[in-house]
Amino acid sequence: MARKILHLDLDAFFCAVEEKFDPSLKNLPFATGGSAEGRGVVTSCSYAARQYGIHSAMPMQLALRLYPHLIVKSGNYREYTNHSKQVMKILRNYTPLVEQISIDEAFLDLTDLSAEPYSIAVDIQSKILSKLELPSSIGAATNKLVAKIATNIGKSTHKGFSYPMAIKVIEPGKEEQFLAPLPVSEMWGIGPKSAIVLNRLGIKIIGDIVRAPLNVLEKHFGKFTNELIRRSKGIDERPVGDFDGIKSISNEITFFQDICDIGQLYIYIKFLSEKVAHRLRKRRLSGKTIKIKIRFTGFETHTHQVTLDQPTNQESIINSAANELFHEIWGKGKKVRLIGVGVSSLCQEFQQLSLFNENYLNEKRLLAAIDQIRAKFGDEVIKKGMERHYFRYWKN
Repeated sequence: MARKILHLDLDAFFCAVEEKFDPSLKNLPFATGGSAEGRGVVTSCSYAARQYGIHSAMPMQLALRLYPHLIVKSGNYREYTNHSKQVMKILRNYTPLVEQISIDEAFLDLTDLSAEPYSIAVDIQSKILSKLELPSSIGAATNKLVAKIATNIGKSTHKGFSYPMAIKVIEPGKEEQFLAPLPVSEMWGIGPKSAIVLNRLGIKIIGDIVRAPLNVLEKHFGKFTNELIRRSKGIDERPVGDFDGIKSISNEITFFQDICDIGQLYIYIKFLSEKVAHRLRKRRLSGKTIKIKIRFTGFETHTHQVTLDQPTNQESIINSAANELFHEIWGKGKKVRLIGVGVSSLCQEFQQLSLFNENYLNEKRLLAAIDQIRAKFGDEVIKKGMERHYFRYWKN
């Protein structure tokens, strides 16, 4: 299964927040930042201001020379931080795999959602706009590198005073084709100095990097050469999220159509339990606390958890506990919008001798075999019976 990675960038974020509190600024050339009398710089500028060549990081004095009537706002950083937190909260309603890379940017791994990336992007974009009155642009691809560049390209084609609200999706297998005609300066990780060096070598577009003689690249970029070529081909295997010091592992699914069928819900819980267990074993971790999260129609959200006597990373134990917790929350006929399963109270993988019965050992051997096969051939090569049943619902 190809990954679904989204990169979200809030359009002229500081300016958008300022417009919320002062709607008279809409469509006017204005900027946020420091005073022109000192060494102040533009931290953000409206799209109307950009028509005059003004951009972020520009000295405010220069910005005012370019357009003397520019409106300058000193900035409300408390509100910017508050709105950023609210945006990230919305994103975490879709997946726990959110990686915030700045106050107005984040990556999301939405591989577990059944909907197409474009539909997910539209849904996220509309929620942020309706709930927070903030415009955003989104790039979608199979990895972080291409998704971020997709966002930049989507926004770059925008003209006029309005916010871009761009969505650009790069289909799986089209990564290198998308990158090839772009200027080398568009490559994430290539700064102005590196771009100058490449241009002097006759390497103007990203596709030229792939075609360039290896010895020429190595002469100028040394050990970075192989990584530069991989990026130029659109290859990026980095996960979304910071897993250092991880305290819990969880997976969630947000349904685009609310579900009340208990049979389907059991299948989703089973699937999520398997995903969480696999991620635990991959990191050689076990956990004692099993948690389930359910969001009903209307965003009524409940979480229940139970702490086991011994830590585990086996899906059968996680799934059994999650099913019990599910029954504590769910009522017949209630429609479910989101469901999640998580494990916390983590420790290094181990099992007590009292657990080493025949059934436990058989499952441990089976799971180890499955993990090895998936590591070698990919997650989709093998699916157990319940998971195959699950995908009949998931893909509809």
